[in-house]
Amino acid sequence: MAVKDRDRFSTATRIKLLGEQTAARVYRSQTKRQARRSRLTGRAALLALVLCTLIVALAYPMRQYVSQRAEIADLQREKQQARERVEQLRDLKARWQDDAYAEQQIRQRLHYVLPGETGFVVIDPDAARQSRTDLGAADRPWYSNVWDAVDKADASGR
Repeated sequence: MAVKDRDRFSTATRIKLLGEQTAARVYRSQTKRQARRSRLTGRAALLALVLCTLIVALAYPMRQYVSQRAEIADLQREKQQARERVEQLRDLKARWQDDAYAEQQIRQRLHYVLPGETGFVVIDPDAARQSRTDLGAADRPWYSNVWDAVDKADASGR
């Protein structure tokens, strides 16, 4: 044991021990660098390139698919609205086939009366006043209206 203790404190042993420790540190740092470098291998880069190419290649067809699905949904909605409109028109046609409904509509819309009846039309005084103010141009002679129209057309051109 005395020889071992003496070797432990000798310069050669210390240098040898120091060299081994340094070699171990260098080896550890090299393996760390290799581990960092080896994260992206050639295969991984090729796989990433293939995936990006697939994504780019499928982007346009997917956009077309989505837009066509939206167009199909719009057309189905229009088709449903058209069906509802056809049903409304069929109902209206069936109502007009009824003589009582046709007579009611003729009396209401055209103000028809049967022989022996007296028809009255009640006019709202506010509506009559408003229609007279709308007819202000009808109260003047025709040449005044034409001259005003020419003036308005000339003023809008400036």
